[in-house]
Amino acid sequence: MDVFHVARSCTIELVFVDTNVLVYARDSSDARRQSTAAAWMEELWRSRTGRVSFQVLQEYYVTVTRKLRPGLPARQAQDDVRALMQWNPVPTNPELMERAWTIEQKHKLSFWDAMIVAAAVSARATTLLTEDLQDGFEAAGVLVLNPFRNAPPEDRINDRASAPGRRATRRR
Repeated sequence: MDVFHVARSCTIELVFVDTNVLVYARDSSDARRQSTAAAWMEELWRSRTGRVSFQVLQEYYVTVTRKLRPGLPARQAQDDVRALMQWNPVPTNPELMERAWTIEQKHKLSFWDAMIVAAAVSARATTLLTEDLQDGFEAAGVLVLNPFRNAPPEDRINDRASAPGRRATRRR
């Protein structure tokens, strides 16, 4: 199944997807992570709840065409990005920058992580799907879920009360 072009149907809380999840959905060198990322992507397409930013789309394109081994052909990566345009990408603008600087200072995040959290807020997402921040951390009303530690069913996306807030730490 092509996880970037799946039919969509119902609605639930919005989920902002970081670049690493999109990349793992295409990374055949790690079958376990690819399968998990693909399951999340399939659920987000089905539920019509996935959101991204133009920053995420740009990072995705560069990573899968230039860094991933084996990489994707440019045409396939472009088709993925075009499909993800349906997720209403958040543009970088002055308001996003201001929000990111506030989040960066308040939560002691890197600027780039703060931009992702700020974009999730701008997208009105309640959940940020990433492995780059600590699972269960909450910033600016957005809960971080590590997709490789949390299953993608609808009840998990809607159950924000079960994850305690924690200090953010970058995972490498």
